[in-house]
Amino acid sequence: MKICYSGNLYNVAYTTMIFCATLGINLSIACPEGIEPDPDILAETKRRAEVTGATIELTQDFDAALKDADIVYGMSQYSMGQSDEEIAFLKEAFKPYQITMDAMKKAKPDAIFMHCLPAHRGEEVTDEVMECDQSVIFDEGENRMHSIKAILAAVAN
Repeated sequence: MKICYSGNLYNVAYTTMIFCATLGINLSIACPEGIEPDPDILAETKRRAEVTGATIELTQDFDAALKDADIVYGMSQYSMGQSDEEIAFLKEAFKPYQITMDAMKKAKPDAIFMHCLPAHRGEEVTDEVMECDQSVIFDEGENRMHSIKAILAAVAN
């Protein structure tokens, strides 16, 4: 299995790196030059990937990251708390990595689109991808709701 991840490198990227390396899932992270993961997270990811045989790669080549992907995973390009200047820089840097229907066609024909939400429509992903048959984002959102309810029920007792 291969996941193509496109988006800024922070919490969701790091979790995805670690679970892919732990479970032996190949991960190709498409991101602009100069945007690098936390070195400690990267070292832990590499350590786990050596055990499972997973390939975890960072690439500026979005087409190569998409090739043979079973899952195209989108993430926002910026996060709350960043300055207007940082947000403007990241939006511009990530423009070539926007998930469009043309990008989805470069993955496997039966690839699914995932996003942890909320998504910035027209930035990291187009409306067309979010609403297409390959998108499972609304199922993801529903599953998150049930997971959170279970956690609340467990800690409320």
